[in-house]
Parts: sequence; structure tokens; C-alpha cells
Amino acid sequence: MADEKDGSRTRRGGFLGALLQGIRDNFVVILLSVALLVFVYLLQNVMSGDIRRIDGIAYQLFVVRLRRDWLTPIMQSFTSLSSPAVLAVMLVVVAAFAPGRMPGRFATANLVGIVILNFALKEIVQRPRPEGFRLISESGYSFPSGHSMVAVAFYGFLIWLILRYEKDAILRRVWSLALFFAVVMIGMSRVYLGVHYFSDVIAGYCVAAVWLVIFTRVIIPMFLPRD
Repeated sequence: MADEKDGSRTRRGGFLGALLQGIRDNFVVILLSVALLVFVYLLQNVMSGDIRRIDGIAYQLFVVRLRRDWLTPIMQSFTSLSSPAVLAVMLVVVAAFAPGRMPGRFATANLVGIVILNFALKEIVQRPRPEGFRLISESGYSFPSGHSMVAVAFYGFLIWLILRYEKDAILRRVWSLALFFAVVMIGMSRVYLGVHYFSDVIAGYCVAAVWLVIFTRVIIPMFLPRD
């Protein structure tokens, strides 16, 4: 009886271990698939005008309950991390100090590509921006959020560089978490400031994640030999 129980536990442990190993081995594929499915779902609902619930919940949280006079300048600071001026400075820093071959050129190509993709998607969907509760002035269409797409693509590329070239494990974690936090806050600041719907931000995250994986796994290896 004891042998049967031990055998059952071993089989369950073996199945669970194989499942976890499979997830680890195919994590990028799973991430890509989930991000793409979420983006397509949001796109379909935005095009049909049937996505008010999730945006309404986010409006109640970020605009009605969260807005404070002291918090608004902080959110404006986060949103400025995806502004052209800050990105231009960051590109210079990356080109001058980042490790690897031609990091500045790849960072620039990555940024140009995501901006073009965002422009094309906005022109296709043509979703108007929120009205009546903006704290800053913005023009153009709303879906998907350009700031969110740029945040994932550009700062995600910096995380990729750090994970690839930084040898100190503690520094890798600290810098990666700091940049990830910045990406999250950039997206949330757009909802807080009233210039995007929550679905715009999530869609921007998803499509930019797909772009980043393609850029780092397909485009960059086309121009660089494997290390």
C-alpha cells in the first residue's frame, strides 16, 4: 500500500515537474500567445464599442478615488518618461554607455519601429480619447496608448540589455525591477491623467510585448552573430 502511494506521488511529481519545465522552456511562446490574444480581444471589443465595463472600473479607481493634488505631479513625471525629450536623452546614454554591439542603433530602430506601429494601429482603429476629465492636453487617437507601447518597447529593450550583459545578479534584479516599475507607472499615469482608457494601456502593453520579442529574437539576430 505504501509503495502504491509513493508511486502515485512520484507520478504526480513527475507530471508537475514536466509541466513546469515545459512552461519554462516555452515561456516566451506562451507570453507571446497570451499578449496577442488579449490584444485581439481588446481590439475586437473597442471596434464594436463594447468595452465600457473595464474602462469604467479603471475610471472609478484611477480618476475618482486615486486623484490627489500631491499625486498629480508625480504621475506627470512618470508619463514624461515616454516623452520625446526624455527618450532622446536616453538614446544618447544608451549609445554612449550600453554594452553590446551597436546598442544605440538597435535602440533607435526599436523606438522608430514601435512609433510607426502605434501610428498605424491608431489610424486603423481611430478611437477618440476620453473627454471631460483630462489633466493634461493630448492630441491624436487613443487606441492603443503610444506612451505604453513606447514604455514596453524601449525600457523593455533596456531590461533585455541588462539581463544579457550585466554579470552582477543583484544589479540585474534591481535595474530590471526598477525599469519594470517605470513601465507599469507610465501606463497607469495615462489613465490617471485622463488621456487614455485602461483598455488603451493594456492593448499597448500587449502589442509592444509582441513587438519586443520579435525585435530581440528575430530582427537583432539577423544583424548580429550569436555570442
